[in-house]
Amino acid sequence: QVQLEESGGGLVQPGGSLRLSCEASGPVESIYSMGWYRQVPGKPRELVARINTGGTTNYGDSVKGRILISRDDAQFTVSLQLMSLKPEDTAVYYCWLLSAPNSRAYWGQGTQVTVSS
Repeated sequence: QVQLEESGGGLVQPGGSLRLSCEASGPVESIYSMGWYRQVPGKPRELVARINTGGTTNYGDSVKGRILISRDDAQFTVSLQLMSLKPEDTAVYYCWLLSAPNSRAYWGQGTQVTVSS
């Protein structure tokens, strides 16, 4: 069973930055895409950022220009740095992996990020 272990998150002041990391373990043959989504109560889960094989990236509109994402396929890890944090960045952040060649999606359990003074 593929598992995604997230680290980082917590309470951050507005204007600050955070770093989230995720490591995949288990029978992952290879990764097509890996990244992060977030969700607040009552709203659908939304893309934060993902990085695809070949290095292409996709970003959510609300984080463009203040985000960095990187991936290490040898370690099956993905890291996210989000800067200039705003209270509206408060959410549960979920690690996500799309495996190849079967295009199966896996999710982490989520880590809470709260942006507040």
